Amino acid sequence: MTPFDTIESAQDYIDLLLEAIEDTRRDVGAELRMSAGPGGERRAQALQLVALNLNKLSSHVTKSRRTLNDLRSLRRLLLEERKPLPEPELESRVAGAV
Repeated sequence: MTPFDTIESAQDYIDLLLEAIEDTRRDVGAELRMSAGPGGERRAQALQLVALNLNKLSSHVTKSRRTLNDLRSLRRLLLEERKPLPEPELESRVAGAV
């Protein structure tokens, strides 16, 4: 079994990746605050670029997580892994959503 045999295992990987990205963003933020002194301009600019790219990466990975969740939901629907709601319960949920 490989790490990506199922959508759920891919979701687990994405969650770990997002956690690593967030840890790195915090570290870069701390480094950026420490490089604010004189002579640290070039380093600060590089760290700002790193922060920008980490933000973009986080956004893309978050979108991927949503896509995986959509695929999992569709798979469940197509394979009938989800049982249809009984009619009265379905009507009450629809009425509550309006």
